[in-house]
Amino acid sequence: MFLKMKPILSVIAIVFLFSSCSEYQKVLKNEEVKPKYDLAQKYYDEGDYKRANRLFEQIVPKYVGKPQGERVMFFFADSYFKTEDYYLSGYQFERFIKSYPKSDKIQEASFLGAKSYYELSPLYSLDQTDTDKALAKLQNFINTYPESEFFEEANAMARELTSKKEKKQIEIAKQFNKLGQFNYPILVSAMTAFDNFISDNPGSIYREEALYYRIESATSLAINSTPNRKEERLREALDSYNTLIKYFPETKFKKKADNLAEKIQKELSVYSDSK
Repeated sequence: MFLKMKPILSVIAIVFLFSSCSEYQKVLKNEEVKPKYDLAQKYYDEGDYKRANRLFEQIVPKYVGKPQGERVMFFFADSYFKTEDYYLSGYQFERFIKSYPKSDKIQEASFLGAKSYYELSPLYSLDQTDTDKALAKLQNFINTYPESEFFEEANAMARELTSKKEKKQIEIAKQFNKLGQFNYPILVSAMTAFDNFISDNPGSIYREEALYYRIESATSLAINSTPNRKEERLREALDSYNTLIKYFPETKFKKKADNLAEKIQKELSVYSDSK
């Protein structure tokens, strides 16, 4: 019985699909606003955000200044978000916030606008303009709505983006360190980059790494320095080692750091003997 009904059900499904498409195309070409509004809302509620978006796009200008305008503009922005078109959802949520600053949806719009830019944030190795924009919007949301249901999620996203920016900074400094092994003057830039990172990001998860690689840079620079600068730079390298051990006594870099400290002490012993 069921096997006999399968072709019938398939036909019904196809008929329904064509009917739905026909209704959509008909309303899309219609000049009347109300049918577009009703069908857009129907599609949105059913999760068909692409078709809802296209209909909302047509009617948003028609509802400016009208009671339904706020609702239409929010769903229009959210339909972009739901279809993962984050550039346009970010832009449309910004428009919504400016147009309806007293809306009951302002908190949610602010969060989703910030989340749109979060979703656009690229790999740490690429340009971080969108990351900066997302961080600014997330921080503004966190400061404005500390009691929001979205607060924890916004905080987590902000921490993730902050770590991404820190990762980019530390990798640039490490690249200077790597290049400096073949061109020693570059090690001065490496040490400056590590110093800036340590100063600017005191709570970073990459702080231990920065402190260790600064020892590497300082040691290489000292050992390959001219005689009149060598002792001073060796002592600076030893200070870098002591700083790492002070803050991270059980550092994962301990073996390598100890080897560098041994090398520094051996070089410094020449000056102790001469004195």
